[in-house]
Amino acid sequence: LFLYILDFICFCMSYTLWNFLPKNLFEQFRRIANFYFLIIFLVQVIVDTPTSPVTSGLPLFFVITVTAIKQGYEDWLRHRADNEVNKSNVFVVENAKQVRKESEKIKVGDIVEVKADETFPCDLIFLASSSIDGTCYVTTASLDGESNFKTHYAVRDTTVLCTDEAIDTLMATIECEQPQPDLYKFVGRIIIYRSNQEPVARSLGPENLLLKGATLKNTKKIYGVAVYTGMETKMALNYQGKSQKRSAVEKSINAFLIVYLCILLGKATVCTTLKYVWQSNPFNDEPWYNEKTKKERETFKVLRMFTDFLSFMVLFNFIIPVSMYVTVEMQKFLGSFFISWDKEMYDEEIQEGALVNTSDLNEELGQVEYVFTDKTGTLTENSMEFIECCIDGHKYKDCISEVDGFSQTDGHLKYYGKAEKSREELFLRALCLCHTVQIKEADQVDGLMAHPERKYTYISSSPDEIALVKGAEKYGFTFLGLENNFMKIQNQKNETEMYQLLHVLNFDPVRRRMSVIVRTTTGKLLLFCKGADSSIFPRVQQEEIQQTKVHVDRNAMDGYRTLCVAFKELTEKEYDKIDKQLNEAKMALQDREEKMAKVFDDTEADMHLIGATAVEDRLQEQLAETIEALHAAGMKVWVLTGDKMETAKSTCYACRLFQTSTELLELTARTVGEGERKEDRLHELLLEYHKKLIPDVPKHRGGLKRSWTLSQEYGLIIDGSTLSLILNPSQDSGSSNYKSIFLQICLKCTAVLCCRMAPLQKAQIVRMVKNTKGSPITLSIGDGANDVSMILEAHVGIGIKGKEGRQASRNSDYAVPKFKHLRKLLLAHGHLYYVRIAHLVQYFFYKNLCFILPQFLYQFFCGFSQQPLYDAAYLTMYNICFTSLPILAYSLLEQHISIDTLTSDPQLYMKVSDNAMLQWRPFLYWTFLGAFEGLVFFFGVYFLFQSSSLEDNGKVFGNWTFGTIVFTVLVFTVTLKLALDTRFWTWMNHFVIWGSLAFYVFFSFFWGGVIWPFLKQQRMYFVFAHMLTSVSTWLAIILLIFISLFPEILLIVLKNIKEKNHQSSRKAPDSLSARPSVRPLLLRTFSDESNVL
Repeated sequence: LFLYILDFICFCMSYTLWNFLPKNLFEQFRRIANFYFLIIFLVQVIVDTPTSPVTSGLPLFFVITVTAIKQGYEDWLRHRADNEVNKSNVFVVENAKQVRKESEKIKVGDIVEVKADETFPCDLIFLASSSIDGTCYVTTASLDGESNFKTHYAVRDTTVLCTDEAIDTLMATIECEQPQPDLYKFVGRIIIYRSNQEPVARSLGPENLLLKGATLKNTKKIYGVAVYTGMETKMALNYQGKSQKRSAVEKSINAFLIVYLCILLGKATVCTTLKYVWQSNPFNDEPWYNEKTKKERETFKVLRMFTDFLSFMVLFNFIIPVSMYVTVEMQKFLGSFFISWDKEMYDEEIQEGALVNTSDLNEELGQVEYVFTDKTGTLTENSMEFIECCIDGHKYKDCISEVDGFSQTDGHLKYYGKAEKSREELFLRALCLCHTVQIKEADQVDGLMAHPERKYTYISSSPDEIALVKGAEKYGFTFLGLENNFMKIQNQKNETEMYQLLHVLNFDPVRRRMSVIVRTTTGKLLLFCKGADSSIFPRVQQEEIQQTKVHVDRNAMDGYRTLCVAFKELTEKEYDKIDKQLNEAKMALQDREEKMAKVFDDTEADMHLIGATAVEDRLQEQLAETIEALHAAGMKVWVLTGDKMETAKSTCYACRLFQTSTELLELTARTVGEGERKEDRLHELLLEYHKKLIPDVPKHRGGLKRSWTLSQEYGLIIDGSTLSLILNPSQDSGSSNYKSIFLQICLKCTAVLCCRMAPLQKAQIVRMVKNTKGSPITLSIGDGANDVSMILEAHVGIGIKGKEGRQASRNSDYAVPKFKHLRKLLLAHGHLYYVRIAHLVQYFFYKNLCFILPQFLYQFFCGFSQQPLYDAAYLTMYNICFTSLPILAYSLLEQHISIDTLTSDPQLYMKVSDNAMLQWRPFLYWTFLGAFEGLVFFFGVYFLFQSSSLEDNGKVFGNWTFGTIVFTVLVFTVTLKLALDTRFWTWMNHFVIWGSLAFYVFFSFFWGGVIWPFLKQQRMYFVFAHMLTSVSTWLAIILLIFISLFPEILLIVLKNIKEKNHQSSRKAPDSLSARPSVRPLLLRTFSDESNVL
């Protein structure tokens, strides 16, 4: 095998032992706040500043160290996982013998043997297996979460090489595309060389590629050749993270930082200016005994002013909360576990709970304004049940005897008489043959039954296909499986029929259909096709459509999923042409998908319509109640689906998204029409709807309103084709403002249904709303690969752990088992996360303002000499040790309202909406509160201790005793302020609040009770103990704490009185489920059935 050689070794870690320190430091100092404090630290080292470099260097060192330890630990875990993979043993065939190798030593071109239940060590081209037909089953749960078995096929000409000796004789060349991360795409070809024969070329596709990380199942062993190894495997290429999303809280923090930076610059400027104004008086200049006076006077005055400015910056720099970043990071990381641990969000069926893929957006869950949801598998169970079918206009439902000659006919629909029996059988054969369903027997390995009497199960990546095969079985036609490219079915007479499977034209979201070409035992060539009516109807004889369309529309109105079935008979000449074109397209290395799509379109033309099917997809449990709760919380819910309008519309009524009183506005192909005037008609409709909606609503400043004030509720329905006209109008239409008018209409509707949507159109809708005025917070939720684009586009992406794979949950920010869990995730977890982190941010700025304002005021009493008010140890430990743990515990555990109340009363969600707690008004309140308390701290101590008689021995307190009293009042006040704010007390809150105060007292005694040899000056020696010997000091501290907290206590008392009066006058809220709605009987839910009387 001739392939380029590359080492296998796979690295997921970011660092090595040698580059960890420089690389990690570089990444951390890219953060503006860290870089700012580094500059401050360097200024303290270089310039003669009033405080030691330790005061800013130690907190910065703490933050950098904690973050480095966290990132280093996470990377060590990745190192360990890498070693487990890279050092695992595999068997490679060399010289017709098996050689044991470590995985990291596999080279491209090595032939690898993998046994049952083993994981593929790299990306392999499937050459041969122990199964006779050259197939194997794999699970890709570690890649995309799909636990169902997938069938892969060996290269046709190598299936017989199923021993070490035989596989070693293979001579071939493989050509394949460059490595790319898409798990479901692969293009290549293999050229096999045989002695005395022409080389044979075969195409390679995703069905021939066994992915690293997937597991071999129900097959004894396989042989494969390594094509992608190491960091070029699809698994490794998918390690890269998604684009970083920033929450509204982060943006608020940055805005507040700018304000406080301006305050810092203002303070430094004021003090620098006033220092030179003060010193302009000869009597206020530096004293003669100051050794630096002469040197300073000889220094250039501008330079002196600049160094003084930097010194004041250093003195006041603690107003910027350096430890806030690490606290926020820890709060988000630790807080995310509460979602994963929530037992109410655990699903017994799949044995899984909620999953947090990113903790950076926890608080954003409490700010959602628009919810965009998929339908199938998200609002519905994706548990398909065959309900009925229609064959040439005749309906068949739930009765096996119907196929024996009896059927229900709707009015004028045509009855086929004797010919109907053959059409029925043709339709049922189409259901049995046109699919990719596999049969898994109990205890089956390599296709052989260990116990033939045991029943089989159907396996497919699509629940629809299994439902259709089971539906055909109800009517007497049973699919028995695929063996050696022959499909076996059993007819009503219990006779086995064999069909040679020639080609499968696979389903894709663009075509919305799939086909098979089979050959009967009599040599007849048949093409069977099934798909959406919009995809099938344009490709069949038009006179055959009407009789089936009536049933399709009626089933869609009842909420069923519909598929149409068609066929055509091929001549040998036609088949030879199709076969040649398909093989040529499959062999192409460039644009293979486009070339195959063209062949598919040419092949699936001029077909004959046989009938249609109706499959029920039940609504999820508690769906209607969840949507009503989201509406009550002020959120607008949009449904974006690829289904028919009638099916989706019925589902929207069933889940109470549309009420019976809702007036529906429709922008679909039916209302817009076809032909040249469709854009004119669309323009007329847009203006009509705009006139109906917009004038009734007064304009508001500041962006979108969360609640709508129209007396009449409106809902909008739009399909994919009309949306394309709106977003991409023709140049000659002169209607470039379609999008603006359409958006205004959508924002005034209570609910919007977008049907027949392509995946990219879903993302376009989300982007359009996200970028509108006011930048509303959007959330997208879905379960399938076609929902990934809108999940990535929204501010918050949520994946449902569905039955169509885990692509959505893998690409989401959060994943939940069911849609009903969205209620608690947003109304409870989201609300609490936002309140906690908003309080954390405001509290950090508040306590730092309280900390620095006395330092600023002190400069007016010391001649602006840059004399610190606090000792260096207090400056260093204030944010790190004395005040950080209480707010961290608060931000993790606080429940100002119980979770049960939050989930049962959705209107509470609106109280914190629009980033209410981090707007400028609450920010100014916290700022003024910090300024007030800072003034009380400083001037309270200043006026109370002006008289020396307050001291027992008649002596006056010194500078450091004064600063220590201020600092003691400060620490106790800001900590007790947090205690007043706490509504949900746990043992941890008690421990960190009272423990922090006790630690401060202990540290102060310890710090001042020992003579430290590494300190030049023992200025704090016995200061704290001496301070507490004064009764006046005790009384002053208690009095000042009470004065500082009195406004807060008064507000709490008044608030409690107001809440009690409100609760006593408030009537008990009506149950959300009491809201009337009309739902089709067929759209029943599991919760409905459990409540039947």
